[in-house]
This record gives sequence, structure tokens and C-alpha cells, in this order.
Amino acid sequence: MASNINRTEKRGNRARSKSGFTCSECGGTEVVQDLEKGERICAQCGLVISDHRIDTGPEWRAFTADEKDARSRTGAPTNYAIHDKGLSTMIDWRDHDSQGKRFTAKKRSEIYRLRKWQIRTRVHSSVDRNLAQAMSELDRLASQLGLTRSIKELAALLYRKLIIRRLARSRSIDAMVGAAIYAACRLRIAPRSLEEISRHSRVTKKKIGQHYRLLVEKLGLRMPVSEPANYVPRFITQLGLPGKVQRRVLEILEEAKKQRSLITGRDPRGLAAAAIYIASILEDSRVTQRDIAMAAGVTEVTVRNRYKELVRRLNITMAP
Repeated sequence: MASNINRTEKRGNRARSKSGFTCSECGGTEVVQDLEKGERICAQCGLVISDHRIDTGPEWRAFTADEKDARSRTGAPTNYAIHDKGLSTMIDWRDHDSQGKRFTAKKRSEIYRLRKWQIRTRVHSSVDRNLAQAMSELDRLASQLGLTRSIKELAALLYRKLIIRRLARSRSIDAMVGAAIYAACRLRIAPRSLEEISRHSRVTKKKIGQHYRLLVEKLGLRMPVSEPANYVPRFITQLGLPGKVQRRVLEILEEAKKQRSLITGRDPRGLAAAAIYIASILEDSRVTQRDIAMAAGVTEVTVRNRYKELVRRLNITMAP
């Protein structure tokens, strides 16, 4: 019934609704829900339809957000970026009880043994050990690259699918984590280059690329094509340029998209860098080609070549 409700009017502890219900006594279609007594009553004749409504909400009341958080007994949400999803317990390393009193020597020895076996049982299988090592590496790389939480969790989810389904046996953990991060960045339209990931990883760009192709093939992913515009906000932020430059860059890249030969086969980072250089001149917020090349992770030669192509093909008049 609840899914068919299309109109609800609340009065105190009662809610009146109109649904697909028809009263067997009078043919009425309106139902009154008495939230205090847990009854559903026909609004026209007063027939009690049901009196066993279960309140699934908490038994306590809270009047502020802080009070609600303090009284809530649910834990933190599951997190795919933790090898056990954050559902396991931890025995604290501090040898004190809940009142702050220090344990006796005998109790400390007992807690030490419990802590040791608790840690061992958390990673008792080969899959758990693999995930524990991989999630530690993922956390380190995400911190180095400044990735958002959503990208980090998506990368963890992609890695979990490969390992739990046993689709990537005898593969480098570091390389597979790097590949998962690269795939997650592309899926979230916040691409990072393989060079940038390999710079912070313990494996080479070539190895990450090989594992990325394996990940896409095994999971059957359809990866979006990286566009130059996706790199622009990050490069603009790194260079400290104003918003007007970013708007002009996006306009230039939009015009370039209309000529497919300008985009096809070109490194999107190089095109973004060249468009930023052109826009910085047009908006009188000049930045050197070297600074732009360093922010984009390309060479100055690439910036110059793409710059000349864009100016010539788009008929952009540059200030002297």
C-alpha cells in the first residue's frame, strides 16, 4: 500500500493518505495512519484495517544533530578502501581499561596474546593478506596523488573484483593497484596520466599499462575517451590562473573538437597545455611554456607544436 500512496497529509501523530486501497465496508479510498497506536483506519467509516504496524525507527529521540550522533548505535559505513571494509574490531594497544586504570602484568600478558591472535585472524586467508597489502598501497598512492574519496573507493572496488573472482593470479600487487587507480580516474572523468601514477608507484609506467589493459579486459569495462577539457581545471589550479582563463581555454577546446583532425591522435594533455598557453596570452595572464609543460607533464616542444597547430587551424589572432 505504501508504495502506491500519492497524497499524504500529516496532522499531529496521524497521517492521512489516498492510495489504491478500497474499504470493504463503505468503499472509501482514504486511510488514516495513527502513528501512536500503530493502526490504519478508514477515514470515512472508521473501520480499523490493521493494528500491527511496526515502527522501524529508533526508540530514542534526539533534538540536535550532535545528540543524534551521540545516541546512534550504528557504526561507520562500510569502506571498500579497507581490506575488511571496516567491519572488524580492534584491540587497542593502550593497556588501560574503560576507567583509565592500568592493567596488571598478568592482564597485560593476556591482552597481548588476544591482540596478536586477533590481528592474525583478520588476515587468515591469502585473499585477505593480498587485500591488506593492496589497500595499504592504495591509501599511500591516493594520498600522494591527492585523489578524492569516491575515486579511491572505486579503485578499491575494481581491485576487489579482480582478486575475489581470481581473475588476476600471480600479478604484481603494486602494478594492479596503479592500474585500478588509473581506471578509476578515467571512469570518474578526472584522468591522471600513467607517468604521474608511476612517478609515485614502485613499478614502471609500462607495467601499469599492461595491468590496466588486463583489468579492462577481465572486467569488461567500457572506458570513456580522455578529453583535453577534463585536464583543464587541475592544470589551471596548479598554475594559479583566474577563472576567465579557464573559460577561454574551454572555448578554444570546444572549437578544436569541431575539427576532428586536431583532436584525433593527439595527447589530450598536450592540447590542454597549448590551449592554456593561448588563453593566458589572450586574457593577459601570461604563463611560460615551461611552467605549463611541467604542470601538464609534457615537454615544451609538445606545447609549442600543439600551440602552432591550434593558432593556425582556428585562425586565432595572437597579441604581439
